[in-house]
Amino acid sequence: MDTLLKNLTIKNNFMFAAVMSDEENCKGFLERVLPIKIDHVEISTEKSIVYHPEYKGVRLDVYAKDEKNTRYNVEMQVLKQPALGRRSRYYQSHMDMDILVKGCNYAELPDSYVIFLCDFDPFGAGKYRYTFQITCREAENILLKDGRCIVFLNTHGENSKDVPKELVSFLEFVHADLKESQKDFQDDYVR
Repeated sequence: MDTLLKNLTIKNNFMFAAVMSDEENCKGFLERVLPIKIDHVEISTEKSIVYHPEYKGVRLDVYAKDEKNTRYNVEMQVLKQPALGRRSRYYQSHMDMDILVKGCNYAELPDSYVIFLCDFDPFGAGKYRYTFQITCREAENILLKDGRCIVFLNTHGENSKDVPKELVSFLEFVHADLKESQKDFQDDYVR
């Protein structure tokens, strides 16, 4: 078993879930990706949400909540698949349905993030991070303020001056093959 584990990189679903099931690892990842400080997180890996047998359910790779009840879904995406934006919408909607129980006020719906960690450029613009929140087309300075944010990370980014170097180090580590992943990425978190 040890030999098998030594041949896995963080891109492997099992390894990714194992690494992110550690609260400090998950917290460190979220703080690198998002411009927020987190005190602590509670984690579920491979959380399944199915509401009805006739409808498509979801299996969330890493599902976490923090001390403010903010929810996070982190998905490792190694292969490019169509409709990734719609998939993020579906995951977001299932997270919301799982949180808000009958009789609750919509104001109780916590902030949530869906994060896709992609080993490819999902939009072809060379960005390490693509962040989506709803804005008004007619007045771009007006945000919907619905509490949701969707982030796509790209291990093939080219804009290292626009994102924290710690995020770039981590994304380079994720992109690395087994041999390359052994090098020193000059980052304590990656080590």
